[in-house]
Amino acid sequence: MRTRRERPHARGTYSATVTPPPARRRLLLVHAHPDDETLATGGTIARYAADPETSVTLVTCTLGEQGEVIPPELAELAPERGDQLGGYRAGELAAACAALGVRDHRFLGGICRWRDTGMALAGHGVRAAMPERLHPRAFARPESFDEQVEQLVAVLEEVRPQAVITYGPDGGYGHPDHVRAHDITAAAVRRVPARLLHTVVGRSTLDAGLAKLAGREGLPFRMPEPDELPTVPDASIGVRIDVSAQRAAHVAALRAHATQVAVWSDDEVTAFAVSNFVAQPLRDVEEYVPADGTAGPADDLFGEVGDV
Repeated sequence: MRTRRERPHARGTYSATVTPPPARRRLLLVHAHPDDETLATGGTIARYAADPETSVTLVTCTLGEQGEVIPPELAELAPERGDQLGGYRAGELAAACAALGVRDHRFLGGICRWRDTGMALAGHGVRAAMPERLHPRAFARPESFDEQVEQLVAVLEEVRPQAVITYGPDGGYGHPDHVRAHDITAAAVRRVPARLLHTVVGRSTLDAGLAKLAGREGLPFRMPEPDELPTVPDASIGVRIDVSAQRAAHVAALRAHATQVAVWSDDEVTAFAVSNFVAQPLRDVEEYVPADGTAGPADDLFGEVGDV
């Protein structure tokens, strides 16, 4: 068993700290920008981070430098102005990780290696597409793919997670950084095998949440148009994680991302919105599609691989 030496005590002896063995279950999440971990998987992260037999590793691929700033008093952080948003969002991410219980967070390739690609709007709703001009460090640049895969493989080889979460092939809503996060994660998991799951929102789950928001007095966001928010058919979902007990931690993490997320609550429900101010309900269930189509158990991310 490995040990490391500490500084000598007053009597000249040494204390040895034993390196703890890896957690029995190891979960790794790959997200594109600060706030994505909370918006898509915040309840799941908080639930598994609180489990003493599970370790949670979060990999964030960029600093989210191209995000739109919500609070007017922070407008000078924006990329077209002071271009200081990335550093500020790193602080927001640290606060969100603390709220969710994340103890192992890494930036892919190190902080500032990859820059938020940004996006162009692509028609109806919140669909996104690749912008015409790319920064030299843009995460979605085609020629950067192999280097990013190698960086993520190195993390997987160190952590050896049994379950890995990222977005589906379309990135959820088409954002080029979300698509790239999926692509490099899928490639890395082929080299360092793990159960790969895609974070999604089921149609019925969203509809039920929106029904609770409809007509709420004081709601500061507009309700979405039909199909404006991305969902998947209920039948495609393989795993549903009950995160109702993690609501307080989840809300605290949402509030930590104040440049990107506005949060509203009354005595019964909580809603949030990004810079488009379209209402989204805070869900008590977070849903996943296993990439290989394997079934069950329907309430746990690890399936049959939790003891590897």
